[in-house]
Amino acid sequence: MSTTSQNPIPVWSKLPKTSKSIFTTMSALAQETNAINLSQGYPDFDCAADLQELVTKYMGLGYNQYAPMAGVSRLLENIANKIDRLYNCELNPTEEITITAGATQAIYTAITSLIRENDEVIVFEPAYDSYVPTIQLSGGKPIYIRLSSPDFSIPWRDVKKLISGRTRMIIINTPHNPTGNVLTKKDYEELMTIVKNSNILLLFDEVYEHIVFDEHQHLSALSFPELRERSLVTFSFGKTFHNTGWKVGYCVAPPYLTKEFRKVHQFITFSVNTPAQYALADYLMDENNYKELSAFYQEKRDFFLDAIKDSRFQFTPAQGTYFQILDYSRISEANDLDFAVELTRKHKVASIPLSPFYSNQQDFTVLRFCFAKKRETLARAAEILNKC
Repeated sequence: MSTTSQNPIPVWSKLPKTSKSIFTTMSALAQETNAINLSQGYPDFDCAADLQELVTKYMGLGYNQYAPMAGVSRLLENIANKIDRLYNCELNPTEEITITAGATQAIYTAITSLIRENDEVIVFEPAYDSYVPTIQLSGGKPIYIRLSSPDFSIPWRDVKKLISGRTRMIIINTPHNPTGNVLTKKDYEELMTIVKNSNILLLFDEVYEHIVFDEHQHLSALSFPELRERSLVTFSFGKTFHNTGWKVGYCVAPPYLTKEFRKVHQFITFSVNTPAQYALADYLMDENNYKELSAFYQEKRDFFLDAIKDSRFQFTPAQGTYFQILDYSRISEANDLDFAVELTRKHKVASIPLSPFYSNQQDFTVLRFCFAKKRETLARAAEILNKC
């Protein structure tokens, strides 16, 4: 337990080892030093004007009060249609889809609603920073499996060894933040073998579902009936439509899991921004609004990597997401946090070190750069990185 003597009343922190996130730290440093911010994962360009106009339209029509707890029916139906088209998965929108205040809330709600004290949850590191604190707040125990540089693939043998009678959930993120990796059919086959005839639940973080490159393909858990029956799958409109500040996402799960999910959801946010839901429902009607996203971001990835190809950074092109891992071992022997700070202060380009994504602060001398930026932003950053 942790207390602070400066407090007038003792506080026993429920997260005593948790400090300010690396995203907040590096973005603040970027702002302080007037550096190009390739750290936190959000675009520096606006979302589509016609989507903004749709929100304004529905505000003007008076859709400004609470939405239904599970979500606006039109949006639920259009999400179900989209998922059926993409993943050949028929859903009951009223019983299997819940609109959330972003994917992070969906992840929090999924864990909180189903993880009890002493339950074990397998987490692959480097991991998005919300997973472990949520497990701990629920009384669960994170079981870490480390993905190693340079390929960051899942070591399925290690997963099998760490499964126990207390394993309640496995959390999987694909396309993967921060490494940019995408799961393959073989990965899913390994997973299906592990969970078969077990009571293990699966939580899938698929917020970058529409951002995959080259020959790679996003395979959703919803495409596999054997997995779907035990899975909660989370998605993000913010990542898809360049409006992370709107904080609108959703969770897809079979009815028996959705029932538990909504018990908690109703007491966290109850409902989500009403005019935005109506606007997103309309915007989903045009498939091109999300089907062209991979090509849009691949052009940015390719431009950025071509611009730094003669630098001393080493890289393997990201398979998905809008993040690129760069190895700086030919430039500096500093640890990744120190080098990220130096790169920001001295060279004016902000990135994210990977060691904070590991429970043991493992350092592979790599940094994560966000390329969801305007071409001129990426060009200016590349010019600086080439001089390092």
